[in-house]
Amino acid sequence: MLQELSVKNFAIISSLQLEFQMGMTVLTGETGAGKSIIIDAMGLLTGGRGSSDYIRQGASKCTLEGLFTMPKNQELIALLDELGIETDEESIVIQRDISTSGKNVCRVNGRIINIANLRKVGEFLVDIHGQNEHQELMQSEKHLGMLDDFGGKELLKIKEQYEGSYSEYRMIEKKVRNRQKNEKEFAQRMDMLQFQSDEIAAAELVLGEEEQLIEERNKLGNFQKIADALATSYSAINGDSDSSLDKIGYAMNELLSIETLDPEYKAISEAVQNSYYLLQEASGDLSRHIDSLELDENRLNDVETRLELIRQMKRKYGESIESILDYYQEITRELADADFLEGRTGELETLLIEKRNRVVENGLKLREIRKKIAKKLEKNILRELKELYMERTVFDIRFTELAEEQFTEEGLDQVEFYITTNPGEPLKPLVRVASGGELSRVMLALKTIFSKSQGITSIVFDEVDTGVSGRVAQAIADKIYQISKNSQVLCITHLPQVAAVADYQYFIEKEIIGERTETKVRRLKQNERVAEIARMLSGSEITKLTTEHAKELLNMAENERRH
Repeated sequence: MLQELSVKNFAIISSLQLEFQMGMTVLTGETGAGKSIIIDAMGLLTGGRGSSDYIRQGASKCTLEGLFTMPKNQELIALLDELGIETDEESIVIQRDISTSGKNVCRVNGRIINIANLRKVGEFLVDIHGQNEHQELMQSEKHLGMLDDFGGKELLKIKEQYEGSYSEYRMIEKKVRNRQKNEKEFAQRMDMLQFQSDEIAAAELVLGEEEQLIEERNKLGNFQKIADALATSYSAINGDSDSSLDKIGYAMNELLSIETLDPEYKAISEAVQNSYYLLQEASGDLSRHIDSLELDENRLNDVETRLELIRQMKRKYGESIESILDYYQEITRELADADFLEGRTGELETLLIEKRNRVVENGLKLREIRKKIAKKLEKNILRELKELYMERTVFDIRFTELAEEQFTEEGLDQVEFYITTNPGEPLKPLVRVASGGELSRVMLALKTIFSKSQGITSIVFDEVDTGVSGRVAQAIADKIYQISKNSQVLCITHLPQVAAVADYQYFIEKEIIGERTETKVRRLKQNERVAEIARMLSGSEITKLTTEHAKELLNMAENERRH
């Protein structure tokens, strides 16, 4: 429900703030006073196409703001969550600024969103109907969804079964088509992966192998240097004559003879003893390494060859042996999956047929129940039209069966509303009905039925009563009032019968202020409503008779509400 509407520098409105209530509110006034400007503002506020032409002369931008009651609609809540819009679950605030540069800034609860998303949000809040614009009711592609809404729970289970089978069918179909479409590319990739797998497997790589080979190559490549260093070191420590080890042994024996004479001598003696035994152990190690040292030039070539192979593998498949082996495991799994899928090609095609048959089976069930519901809807619409003095109307909901490649998630059929208002004339699509007055009544009949199921919180009628009078005008007034029992209704009207049944009435007029034209809006009190409805009845001259007639219309409406 729209609670408040604020408009600044919009068309001939400098500043305007209106409060609205639940029920039916009418906007009346002289032709050209600016009634439709209010509706234009609501349309822009909920995602309509904007233009800098809407900005009041001399202003740099116009600002529109609306406060709405938050609908108890899970789809809207999910949409707001998806857009990152926080809500207190009680109200929702929409603001739109349009600047002279053409820039639009749209905010929902303070968060900036684009116009496309604003339109999505707005669809849950306001439904605007004009003389020649009936939105969903006049879009044939929406008729199927309206039929399903009317079907309610009776249809829901069957529809969910169909949607589930359709989703599975399309998923398998996609797999089969992808296999067929990419069969050549798939085969080429599998050949490449098989070659890579064989090459990596043949290399027999081992974790840590490269580091060990590098160490071994360093030893083999520096054999002579190592041999000379080991021999020289051994000779210096433990040569045939005058060796370092012998001299240190002589020093050790001399120090042993005096170590008891002074603690410092003992410390020196122990240090020399430790050095002697360490050098003796090192001498043994050197001797062992010298004895085992042997140059194997073939082994060096083998190591270099192996390291070169590892470098090639790293250049092709990874930065390290570990990453190469990880890649090997990955392509091995892909090759295994490919073998499995190749064996399942026939199975997939068989499964596709089974899923397609299931879709058709569920689709036929869905068609059957939809046709049953369509008959009920036809009767309801004809009943509503009869009350609007269109008792000779013929209304038909037609089903068009789709070819298999045209199946949709909605079903196996297209649905469109057909109508004729003149006996003997052929039925035509509702979207091509020409008469404005008849079209308004058809729309009101449909809106009376669908106002509950569509869940729109605010419905706006912009002069939908044009072209009718007398008893038809009263019937239209009654229908609009019926709709207001389920949704907030805002209505621009020139019919006194419609104005009289409203719960609230606003008068819109133009004023000249400082040589500038301004649109002003004020809510009418009861006595003011009498005068305004009398004006609507008689035109410029209000007589005692028209005043009495206006009072009578208001009293009749009040009595109807009480009953």
